[in-house]
Amino acid sequence: MPDLLQLQVHDLEVEILTGIYSEETHLPQPLRISVTADIDVPEHFAPDTPLSASKSYIDLKHAATDGLPKDVHFTLIEAVADHIAQTLFIGDSRVRRVEVRIIKLAIAERDESIGITMVRHRR
Repeated sequence: MPDLLQLQVHDLEVEILTGIYSEETHLPQPLRISVTADIDVPEHFAPDTPLSASKSYIDLKHAATDGLPKDVHFTLIEAVADHIAQTLFIGDSRVRRVEVRIIKLAIAERDESIGITMVRHRR
């Protein structure tokens, strides 16, 4: 099994057009998004290894924020997760696996976490 590096960005709060009920479909909803990407790594990271040997965390943040279209209504948050994963796969061939966790903040009543976790593997 090859070595992998896991890059993580957690707890980004993003406003997204999503939902299936009439009260959800015309205003953006607040989501808390966390992304983990497994990427191929070199055998060793020396002290002077350049960033190009890894991946910028900003790429993960971008896929979960500015990389999401603002004018598209995602019926399901699963489609939001899928868009994030596909953005990361398209952006870098070293990405092997993406895990996206989305919590719907608007439906929590007592600080519970209600949402999904999607794991996609490069095919």
